[in-house]
Amino acid sequence: MSMLIWYEGYGRIIEARIREYVIKRWRRAWKLALIEGMKPDWRDFYLELNQ
Repeated sequence: MSMLIWYEGYGRIIEARIREYVIKRWRRAWKLALIEGMKPDWRDFYLELNQ
């Protein structure tokens, strides 16, 4: 099962790709802190977007 728990929007694809590259190099703890800062309860965004 997959969940959408975090996202960021960008106006240009190159900005999104750069951000993706940067985040992929982060430590796991930093990624978890990013997610928990936006969604501390870890609810699935997909369910909210499809209402």
